Amino acid sequence: MLVNNKKTVSLVLGSGGARGLAHIGVIRWLEENDFEIKSISGCSIGALVGGVYAAGKLDDFEDWVRAITKMDIVTLLDFSWKRSGLVKGDKIINTLTELVGDLHIEDLLIKYTAVATDIRNEKEVWLNSGRLFDAIRASISLPLFFTPFRYKGVDLIDGGVLNPVPIAPTFSDITDLTIAVNLGGKVEDKGEMVINKVLMNQVKSPYTEKIAKFIEGFKGLTASGFENEWGAYDVANQAFDAMQSTIARQKLAAYPADYFIEIARNACGTLEFDRASEMIELGYNKAQESLG
Repeated sequence: MLVNNKKTVSLVLGSGGARGLAHIGVIRWLEENDFEIKSISGCSIGALVGGVYAAGKLDDFEDWVRAITKMDIVTLLDFSWKRSGLVKGDKIINTLTELVGDLHIEDLLIKYTAVATDIRNEKEVWLNSGRLFDAIRASISLPLFFTPFRYKGVDLIDGGVLNPVPIAPTFSDITDLTIAVNLGGKVEDKGEMVINKVLMNQVKSPYTEKIAKFIEGFKGLTASGFENEWGAYDVANQAFDAMQSTIARQKLAAYPADYFIEIARNACGTLEFDRASEMIELGYNKAQESLG
């Protein structure tokens, strides 16, 4: 008779944009070291990576994200022209649905909860049934960037607004350990690193100018005006990161996990998904430091 000696884990995956690709590295380390993930609670990028893993498609997703270029990121941005958000998110969600499949949470291999925010009623919403990518789209709705997602008559935004590291959905789990990954760790001094350098604030290149002209045709914006819009977004995003970091510390102090893994909030910019390999390696190494 075979005996399963693996330690079972409730894994909590926090929000933080492209830094969340470190979640993949954490999962890889756990798999290689005799941990069995039985439950996932995540918000924003944590809901995305966790949902893909629960669907059994992490290998495909990792291959895809490691191959992403800056140009690919731009092509996935379907601008909304609405004051509620810069990007609709349909192209991203449709691309991921094709990659992973149009699944329901009830059909996933492990227990899964995505956390979003009902901003009107100032409360968390736990999504643990229905279409997987509806739950993910609601949870990743970063304010100002993505438009809110209307779910059962309610406008939902990023779960990180109220709970960047959502441990509470795992309280009823029957597992050996709860491991939480916080993407809002303290800033690390890395010389000339720019905190939350956003894609469109980088040095001008042909593709940024092309997008600026594209927007200009619809909105009458100049290229410099476009850059100013992104500059304003960058400031707002840094403020959001600082807010999430503070909330995460408070939540983790009130409801501590058995183990914490922290990723510095200046590890990479919010939209720097082209740095996937670097972030995955960082997550793997941080897991080793915290759990090895």
